[in-house]
Amino acid sequence: MWQATFSEADDRPALCDDDFVTSTWIEPASTATALLLLGRGTDPASERGVDCPGDLPAPSDPDLVARATAAKAALGDRVFVLGHHYQRDEVIQFADVTGDSFKLAQQAAARPDAEFILFCGVHFMAESADILTTPDQKVILPDLAAGCSMADMAVLGQVETAWERFEDLGITGEIVPVTYMNSSADIKGFVGRNKGVVCTSSNAKRALDWSFEQGSKVFFLPDQHLGRNTAVLEMGFDLDDCVLYDPHKPGGGLTDDQLRNARMILWRGHCSVHGRFTLESVREVRERVPGVNVLVHPECRHEVVRAADYVGSTEYIIKALDAAEPGSSWAVGTELNLVRRMALAHPDKQIMFLDRAVCYCSTMNRIDLPHLVWALEELVAGRVPNQITVDPDTAHHARVALDQMLALP
Repeated sequence: MWQATFSEADDRPALCDDDFVTSTWIEPASTATALLLLGRGTDPASERGVDCPGDLPAPSDPDLVARATAAKAALGDRVFVLGHHYQRDEVIQFADVTGDSFKLAQQAAARPDAEFILFCGVHFMAESADILTTPDQKVILPDLAAGCSMADMAVLGQVETAWERFEDLGITGEIVPVTYMNSSADIKGFVGRNKGVVCTSSNAKRALDWSFEQGSKVFFLPDQHLGRNTAVLEMGFDLDDCVLYDPHKPGGGLTDDQLRNARMILWRGHCSVHGRFTLESVREVRERVPGVNVLVHPECRHEVVRAADYVGSTEYIIKALDAAEPGSSWAVGTELNLVRRMALAHPDKQIMFLDRAVCYCSTMNRIDLPHLVWALEELVAGRVPNQITVDPDTAHHARVALDQMLALP
């Protein structure tokens, strides 16, 4: 993972008003400059997908905690609960393991004796767990509506249409497809069938290094920002080496020469939460909080990543904040639940959102305590709710791409 520098750091103006600087977490108020809580507004300046539809469910009934505790105890070792870092604390408290999407899928695979894998995350994560676990294990998603807008931006039919265009140009022999872990099983299967590899935000450079040993071009799905940031900031590519394929435009909106000359063909997809952060967000927090460290996820826009001090995966962000000096200030560009959890865990540090108007991951937040209790109690009653299964052919080829990632040097 790379460390960015900010050349204007010594010129940041110091403010006398430190009303916004605090060593303890303060939930933003419902003002025009506060966080855009789900359903309370939209941000037309953001990329598509960040208008935060729906309402954040009300705080759960305290009785549900006792019910979840009882149901989980009744199931014992038969159930293994996985909780993604972006989940709410009311759910995380019942997780046997917390982590990012790939770590959780690995943890599921490492528990072959667990009859049920209860995945508190989103759909593509549960699919990966089903691919990596044994046929006898059952992977359960408490709410089937918990999807991922980024994963949904790459549909298999669209990707196959793009590949046909590359075949017509005679360049598929040069292209290695790479898909981010945040993609559907269908897309992972496509990549496996075409001798590609899956990557995570922490090993994207290794995946690209391997890919460019196999061919001269990479077709990167579905997150344009991770692909561009890794190629340009970690591998020394020029922005002109990257082209953006838009599945909603004829021919992807690219000429034959653009496709022939490109080294990185990026899919037009992004994270609806990380895409919210802007260069203005970075400038504003530097002016407001002198000496602040800006720490962002590589799913953020290229100009935001270039302006940040530190850039890394979710696990990297957690480790960086854990290791930070007491009294240091950090503006973090990632999902709201994680930043709040880290701020409350480190009251001796000033940890805040990079932008004061940012969304929850609305689909991740569909997994709440009522859904978790329902799923656990259904299992206790002998019923298996919301089982996630990937068809054998897709699972086989997706596993090929995942295994190639695990084999990366």
